[in-house]
Amino acid sequence: MALEAGDTFGRYELVSWLGRGGMAETWRAQLMGDAGVTKPVLIKKVLPEYANDEAFISMFISEARISATLSHGNVAQVFDFGRVEGEYFLAMEFVDGQPLHRVLKRAVKSGMPALPVPIAVSIVMEMCRGLHYAHTRTDSSGTALGIVHRDISPDNVLIGYEGQVKIVDFGIAKARLIRGFKTAPGVVKGKYLYFSPEQARGEEVDARSDVWATGIVLYELLCGRLPLDGPAPAVMLRVATGELPSLREARPNLPAELNDIVRKALHPDQSERFDSSHAFGEALGRFLHAYHPSFSSLSIAHLVRMLFREDLIQQGRELSIPTSFLEDLRSWRKGESQLARTPSRPRAAIDTGKIPLPDGDSPAALAPSRPMSRKLLLGLGVGAVAIGAGSLWFLDAVEPHAITPGEVLPLARPSDVHPPMAGQAWTATAVARAQGQVRQFQQEKKLEEALQLATRCFTALPQNADCHLMLASTHALLHNDALGAFHYRAFLGFAPPDDARRASVAAALSGLESPRDAAAETPLGADLSLAELQQHTQALIQKGELQPALKLALQCETRFPGDADCQLQLGTLYARLNDRHASITHYQRFMDLAPVTHSSRATVVKVLDDANALSSASGRIAKPETFADMLEVGRTAVRDERYPEAAAVLQNALSLKPDSIEAKLELGLTLIKLQPGTPANHRQAVKLLEEVTRKKASLRRAWLGLENAYTLVGNKAKAQKAHDRYMIMSPDGIKDPKRTQRFLKGF
Repeated sequence: MALEAGDTFGRYELVSWLGRGGMAETWRAQLMGDAGVTKPVLIKKVLPEYANDEAFISMFISEARISATLSHGNVAQVFDFGRVEGEYFLAMEFVDGQPLHRVLKRAVKSGMPALPVPIAVSIVMEMCRGLHYAHTRTDSSGTALGIVHRDISPDNVLIGYEGQVKIVDFGIAKARLIRGFKTAPGVVKGKYLYFSPEQARGEEVDARSDVWATGIVLYELLCGRLPLDGPAPAVMLRVATGELPSLREARPNLPAELNDIVRKALHPDQSERFDSSHAFGEALGRFLHAYHPSFSSLSIAHLVRMLFREDLIQQGRELSIPTSFLEDLRSWRKGESQLARTPSRPRAAIDTGKIPLPDGDSPAALAPSRPMSRKLLLGLGVGAVAIGAGSLWFLDAVEPHAITPGEVLPLARPSDVHPPMAGQAWTATAVARAQGQVRQFQQEKKLEEALQLATRCFTALPQNADCHLMLASTHALLHNDALGAFHYRAFLGFAPPDDARRASVAAALSGLESPRDAAAETPLGADLSLAELQQHTQALIQKGELQPALKLALQCETRFPGDADCQLQLGTLYARLNDRHASITHYQRFMDLAPVTHSSRATVVKVLDDANALSSASGRIAKPETFADMLEVGRTAVRDERYPEAAAVLQNALSLKPDSIEAKLELGLTLIKLQPGTPANHRQAVKLLEEVTRKKASLRRAWLGLENAYTLVGNKAKAQKAHDRYMIMSPDGIKDPKRTQRFLKGF
């Protein structure tokens, strides 16, 4: 079946052809829902030459079923699979961005030797998270599914303009549950340049083969080229025998720690490799926070926007790139020439064993006048009970505030300050920056990162009360009760007598020294239903008990990840706790999950809009200025049933591009939904949709909209003809060719 843009393919309308691979061709499309509601998707249609290959189709169906069960932020989700007129297809999440191989190619073309080190490491960290999720999937009985991607490469990683990192094409993964048999040894699939030694030898593979391929991707991002190149037989022979040049041979200025991580991922012996993608990602995380502790994942978005800025402008889009990112780029380039110098590890009172600790002397201005007592240093023998999330707020004291049910709090203004880089001085301002970052790590459950940063502060300033408080609250969350109590005592020893936090810290210390309550072993809320969890959470919020409420809300999210109200409560709580990043994240997740009729939806939109956190990638745009943004804002307003707003925005879009079929279609469909609509609205809808059907007769929803518009102006005869034309184009519609010809002729 020869397809063109605008054609209907099952439940989907094809928007544009994106390319053809070895097994499928790819289309950008949109799912056509009721009442004109659409959802952007990516369609992968199996090539005709594979349609009669029973073995291939059987594998395709089996793997599609497995892929459809994967739901993770770093895996592009499969929404649908099936067959249309004998052709098999997958409908998957559309990621507004670029494939990683194009990002790297564009970076090199723009004059970069490779991707900046922190960005390359961060991208691969995200890949590891998605892979670990897939590798550890089990069925309902707890049996491992044995999913292995087997085709990890930059082609199969998408980078969004909002910084998303998504792995695609688990389509040739192995899943024992579905197929019931193992892929025969000797059958190799994928791109040979990313083959692991066991793949190159034609042996069976497991998750560690994906670790290898991910290591190759990291090598390529850091060096701008692959470690090996050449004909397939020669490359596979060298890979199979473990002949791979080290990272530092290709780029000597990179740190030894990073070289060691890549070398471990690329060890020819599986048993010497990282035993999981999680372990690989954790190692990269420790490196990133040791060398680039202030790195923001938004830098990934800013780099992609910068590299593809001209492409975006041609599409009528211009996404923001802050000047601070350009300064970061310059500092990364300048700093990479010095990265080979390994940071020294001074002797610390607490050695985390996680990351190298930076050099640093205690500035005199931060040191208290009285020395640390020996009794305090030795005060480790305490009772044990972790106070959990209740320790978070000590880093940034917040007065209790009663929040009414359904209340959506505005977000705190963002901070543009960061903890010091390795080797920089820990000034009073730097400590304040670190407090905010540690608190954010804690609330995002990134406790290892929080511990690393707090330990850096303590190592540089062992007599600073705030450094001790950061460590105390983090150790309490990690259930390191003795160390938590030690640092709470240290805080009380160094903090000024009038410090407002002393009473709260003393209460926390008393809790750590109290006998363990056996009832506390079972997490609060573990046996509650969804409704009960939300009711208890709301009751705690109204009492101003934010930390216990946060613990319950996090349980709600974990146990019921698809519930919008769990996200709404978390967004509100984090806003109250002044965690802007976390609040935005949960408010945006609420927007993705909440129905258009949800009573809090409009309020959340306003909060996100005020925070400039409405993103074009998700259909949420702060200030629509370009044509593309106006279309997206209009469509979002239609989805939210805010038809007057949608009509106004789409009218502006049409004034920018009067000949745009897309704008005419969207505006025409919106005008017929206005309640109450005027005769002028209905006449304009008829005019617009008639123009659309003349220029693009293959758009089914244009005919359906035209039928409704004719009905509204009282032209029943034309409404019937538009209805007939709509039915002709339906896959399940009229099958009689003669009747179809009569309809077309009559129309």
